[in-house]
Amino acid sequence: MNLPSLPVLQAALRKITERLAHELAQPTANAPDWSDFEWQLARAVAALHGVSPLLATNLKWEGPQAWRSFLDSQRAHVVGRHRRIAYLLDQLDARAREEGVAFVGLKGATLHRMGLYRAGDRPMADIDLLVHPDQTARATDILESLGYSAADTYESWRHKLFVPQLRQVHPGIGEHTDNYIKIELHERIAEALPLRRYDLTESIYPRDPHPGVNSYPSRSALLTHLLFHAAGVMVVRALRLLHLQDVALVAAQMSQADWGEFENQSSWWALPPLQMTARYYPAVVSPSVLAALSDHCVWNLRRRARQQVLSDVSLSYLWIEAFPGITWSQSLPEAAEWVKHRLVPNMQVRLERAAAKKTEVPFANSQWGHLSQRQRILRWILTRQARPQVMHVVQSALSE
Repeated sequence: MNLPSLPVLQAALRKITERLAHELAQPTANAPDWSDFEWQLARAVAALHGVSPLLATNLKWEGPQAWRSFLDSQRAHVVGRHRRIAYLLDQLDARAREEGVAFVGLKGATLHRMGLYRAGDRPMADIDLLVHPDQTARATDILESLGYSAADTYESWRHKLFVPQLRQVHPGIGEHTDNYIKIELHERIAEALPLRRYDLTESIYPRDPHPGVNSYPSRSALLTHLLFHAAGVMVVRALRLLHLQDVALVAAQMSQADWGEFENQSSWWALPPLQMTARYYPAVVSPSVLAALSDHCVWNLRRRARQQVLSDVSLSYLWIEAFPGITWSQSLPEAAEWVKHRLVPNMQVRLERAAAKKTEVPFANSQWGHLSQRQRILRWILTRQARPQVMHVVQSALSE
């Protein structure tokens, strides 16, 4: 199928994303009246947002056979992948208990342990683990004993990435049972919003952890971390519908005492992702909680949070921006520093780009991934550019 113009593609991405977001949160009985092109593009949207297996079981309508087959296939792959991840977590837990090392299983690992998701509901691209800095060396030894190594991967400021020796990747969009499993080892939980770094580690790490894989100290701590991570990806318009689903499931479990603890732990950055969740899952977020968070959020970000929908802050937003997330700046000097950072990227950003060009297919295969900073600025000025990671999934979906 031929690719339409980019403005037409953006309009279709937005239309499909909003319909699927509402269908997942509040399913309806009637299938959308979409064209063949839109049904094919819907597969890309479901994959980009990590919700194909959830749609397979939550939708009340079938849609075309190719659409249903795609969802069912994705769920089967996620079931198989979940078994592999669960087995690896069991091995990790056993080795950590033997060595007296305490990990915290972040996000998906704890959500599954709590029973909020069944096997096959939620894709996990990797396993996220938090470890105390004093135990990093021993934690590394444990991961290496399980066949993982960090020797040939780029270490970001957020985490150290561990990969197995054999790294099998199957072509096609979405999940595959046999794709290799990554492990991200964190010494801290931090996000750049948009440039200043905020650290949440003290709220996430248990006060008295036991050797092995630990959960969060409370539901409030889990919700706080989910919103913190969602805020970090909203800055670069990379929020996923799966992030909102995670937040909604945990929020629905919160007691009044949990919400009280949450309001003491969270900060201004929690408002935009929680406001976004409330847009699609209104029953799980109290207006009083949003009002309390609003008091600590700067007016321009508070205003944007009320206006934006998922398509505005996710990978369904097609365009590359010169200054994404500038409204997250807490002052004019901070905004000016963000502009400078985007125009003259530091060494860390240049290393990240070089690593992406070598290891990430969307950037390796795109012209944008190989442009110099001067060339990128010129493109920003002259024309709108499509994001490589979005176009890679869209083109794959339309070519299948």
